[in-house]
Amino acid sequence: MDASVNRIPSSADERAFLVALRLHGSDQAGVEYSLAELEDLVKTAGAIVARTRIIRRDRLDAATLIGKGAVEQLRTVIQEEGIRLLVFDVNSLKPAQIRTLEEMLKVRVVGRTEIILDIFARRARSAESKIQVELAQLRYILPRLKGLGGVLSRLGGGIGTRGPGEKMLETDRRHILRRISVLKNRLDQISAHRARARKSRRAEVCGAVVGYTNAGKSTLINLLARDDLFVEDRLFATLDAYTRVVFLGDERKALLTDTVGFIANLPVNLVESFKSTLEEIHSADFLVHLVEITSATIDRNIQVVNAELARLGCSDKPQILFLNKADRLPDPETAVHIAERYPGSITGSALKGDGVQELRTRMALLYDGLRRL
Repeated sequence: MDASVNRIPSSADERAFLVALRLHGSDQAGVEYSLAELEDLVKTAGAIVARTRIIRRDRLDAATLIGKGAVEQLRTVIQEEGIRLLVFDVNSLKPAQIRTLEEMLKVRVVGRTEIILDIFARRARSAESKIQVELAQLRYILPRLKGLGGVLSRLGGGIGTRGPGEKMLETDRRHILRRISVLKNRLDQISAHRARARKSRRAEVCGAVVGYTNAGKSTLINLLARDDLFVEDRLFATLDAYTRVVFLGDERKALLTDTVGFIANLPVNLVESFKSTLEEIHSADFLVHLVEITSATIDRNIQVVNAELARLGCSDKPQILFLNKADRLPDPETAVHIAERYPGSITGSALKGDGVQELRTRMALLYDGLRRL
């Protein structure tokens, strides 16, 4: 079976209720940040966010996460507002919890991971990214097969369910393991091809553009390389790593790679499945870290990206911080005040071209330093 999951139609009229849990001792601001991000994710997946709620708990309820009292409160809102989808801001819901909640509330129940996987399924365009998404979904589903039971029958349609398809998911564990093996072999072949390509350009200076999702990475590379990579003002618009030649002046040129965007709590299965793509970051000589200067959570976004870079073993690479989308700020003074918090950063707009010449100059300095090594 192929992974052409983006052919499944959107459920644009699906009304969703988003629920975050604040456990005893947890940070309120962190919970609110994650919930706001989940709202963006759910909208990107095609649903209407009808309600959001933060529920305080001393500990998670084993059966329902939130306890029977909170479930009854949710039931009232769900019935009154025609909610069809309940999304919990947790990375992993247990199959038994999903089954219990769906039986009690008569709506579909998913977690944060399923929403992200759904978006990746929609965004997959190349053969490689489709394989990566299907592999991530199967890896996520496999350990849950035993407990999902009747829940499997709901897979194959609607937000949080796009992927390998109902027939695939209802086969036995061995069939899924065989499919995972096939996909891994295909990715190994792609990874080997990428490794050969990197070896062939070993004499070149290579950089990678990294950043939080929707920071404007593809727009920046389009400008620097005078190219036409796919651009859309939405989360995870592109999933593939594209490498382009960027001219830095005086016959100097570098190779610059566009990479998949990061996000808080990126599912481990996705990181593992996109390993061949993320290897492009690991092999880069320097990084351009793109940040959306207009984001209300700019500090957290930078922290998330730096944490992912550390996980990939890339923290020691030379890095240029580019504060993008300054053209969306109300006045230049605001940009100056924000930039003061990040010494050495460049402020500009990949869309308008502001600050890009300074970025080329900084990249040229890195180029000269790397060529002397």
